[in-house]
Amino acid sequence: MGRAPGLVYTEAYYANIGLHVFPMQKFRMLRDEIVRRGLASGADFVEPVPATREQVARVHDGAYIDKLLHGTLTPLEEAVLELPCSKRLVDASFLCAGGSIRAARLALERGAGINLGGGFHHAFADHGEGFCVLNDVAIALRDVLQDGAIARAAVIDVDVHQGNGTAAIFHGDPAVFTFSIHEEDNYPPVKPPSDQDVGLDRGTGGATYLAALEHWVPRILDGHRPDLVAYVAGADPFEEDQLGGLALTREDLRSRDRLVFGAARERSVPVVAFLAGGYARRVEDTVAIHADMVEEAFRSLGS
Repeated sequence: MGRAPGLVYTEAYYANIGLHVFPMQKFRMLRDEIVRRGLASGADFVEPVPATREQVARVHDGAYIDKLLHGTLTPLEEAVLELPCSKRLVDASFLCAGGSIRAARLALERGAGINLGGGFHHAFADHGEGFCVLNDVAIALRDVLQDGAIARAAVIDVDVHQGNGTAAIFHGDPAVFTFSIHEEDNYPPVKPPSDQDVGLDRGTGGATYLAALEHWVPRILDGHRPDLVAYVAGADPFEEDQLGGLALTREDLRSRDRLVFGAARERSVPVVAFLAGGYARRVEDTVAIHADMVEEAFRSLGS
């Protein structure tokens, strides 16, 4: 394993979606914050290439891919997506999926890889929803599983919203163990079961949250014995998040990241991480939480 995580980023992750709660500007802001903290220089970021149709089709139905590429989503499908769909957004989504594939490959080489985007865990095989066009987490895992780079993977999803698309995509697949810890009475209203779900009450704080994570993460890693952990590291369990009702402080979230990276490192399991959600009242808080996660990835490798 290398000394520094692989970092994947491109300016083209940004797509103009107008006035919206999803802060598209966070991608560039995070890149700049990583440089400001001295974790990396501009030359350290790897530029992704878009996922191919073949790579995306390992997860998504052909008819849905065609609708995206031809701009023919129905008004209802766009309403469920909760984003104004455009060619620019679709291009950015294919690029972000390619970034997650690249980050997974870098994780296997270096011990950790981070896509400064991604984590779009609400996308299902046949549709997008909840700000998620393509399920880049599933696309990346299917890619490294397909060519035998890994035999097993575990998804550790700590976004405040349950990873419904990922759970549905990998349902019944013995190669991928899905875990989600989330606010139970929050989006999505229907939650397909993960292999292990932990639904928390609104207002749950750091002590309860971290105790649950400390209980489950080692058991999953020791029981499933994954060759790669996909860490969906949402910033939205934060106490000041606009779309979440949990009450974790920034330090709680840093402890969460340290726990996941540390447990994987103790077992020599590489981790590929994705940003997922984050909707703090101040976008600077969301960016700082994501940057703390990146910093903990560096620390886990002794960087």
